[in-house]
Amino acid sequence: MAERRMFAKTIIDSDAFLDMPMSTQALYFHLSMRADDDGFINNPKRIQRMIGASDDDLKLLLAKSFLILFESGVVVIKHWKIHNYIQSDRYKPTAYSEEKALLTVKKNKAYTLNTECIHDGYIMDTQVRLGKVRLGKDSIESSNKAKRFVKPTLEEVQAYITEKGLNVNAEKFIDYYESNGWKVGRNPMKDWKATVRRWNTTETKTEKPQKSDNLLNTIDQIAKGVKK
Repeated sequence: MAERRMFAKTIIDSDAFLDMPMSTQALYFHLSMRADDDGFINNPKRIQRMIGASDDDLKLLLAKSFLILFESGVVVIKHWKIHNYIQSDRYKPTAYSEEKALLTVKKNKAYTLNTECIHDGYIMDTQVRLGKVRLGKDSIESSNKAKRFVKPTLEEVQAYITEKGLNVNAEKFIDYYESNGWKVGRNPMKDWKATVRRWNTTETKTEKPQKSDNLLNTIDQIAKGVKK
């Protein structure tokens, strides 16, 4: 097996590569240095631990397609043939012939999985593995998963009403939505604070006619007293 390894600037100078943390880049170089002559590595986890890289570093290389993962746990450097050309007198074929049979070489010399040769179960397994990749805080913040609604306590509602100076009866609010399963119309409630604010608008509107009725009653009573 050849002892020297090369790295193509088109790959390691790309934004996709340079945007990765330095620990992830270092892991890529170490994996590449220890790959066989076809770019396969059978102990990526061991190399990761040996250099002090994290699980996220390995997962990031997989997620960004700098590595291809096989069901056996073996990985291959996707751009191996772009990086390296090994003379035939120094070349030693990989021992992972089954994994290699699942690959095709694109025109740009990058490896790609030949999906026509892969069983559906293997494809799904690979997708699940990559689907579990956690890319850190940025990926969490960019996630569009809706937050699970947690119904408020009476104290929380009352504190919010006091903070905002709203005209809402907290107990009435809680009792109403407890009775209907915390739904707004036919849909589950998503933001109770927004609902409290809407109640404030409703309470304010209904309060005005009540004041007018009281005034009319007072005038009527005065009129009756005058008649007497």
